[in-house]
Amino acid sequence: MQTDLKNQKSFTDTKIELHMCANPDYLRVARTATHDVAQVIGFKENEIETITLAVVEAITNVIRHSYGGPCDKPIIVKLNKINYPDVKKTGLEVVIRDFGKQVEPEHIKGRDLNELRPGGVGVHIMHTAMDEVEFTRGDDCGMHLRMVKYVD
Repeated sequence: MQTDLKNQKSFTDTKIELHMCANPDYLRVARTATHDVAQVIGFKENEIETITLAVVEAITNVIRHSYGGPCDKPIIVKLNKINYPDVKKTGLEVVIRDFGKQVEPEHIKGRDLNELRPGGVGVHIMHTAMDEVEFTRGDDCGMHLRMVKYVD
């Protein structure tokens, strides 16, 4: 049985913040940082690869959909180790902030997986890889994406 952590008090031990422009050339920086932070937190290698894939897919979606392609506009990626001491749970919180186009969070979904064509599976990957995925609109522009994965 999984514990509902939304009502539990959490503490953030680690805060790593990357500021990058919306250019696929910088995906390797986010990939390496995510991999290394997940490793330090204590995830297994297969989980690390899955988490890293979800983060890269999320950033790729920002570049493609929020900004309409590579550009010099900012993307902020936060990698936080979170602890829930009352229930002895630890996890990785990833927050991705862009300043591009806003959409209603309920409209963000992957395509029908029965369609045989490339692309459009990033949102499915995020939901499969992570325990929590939440999209919200930024106050003035852009979107916030919060994803959490807990160590088993």
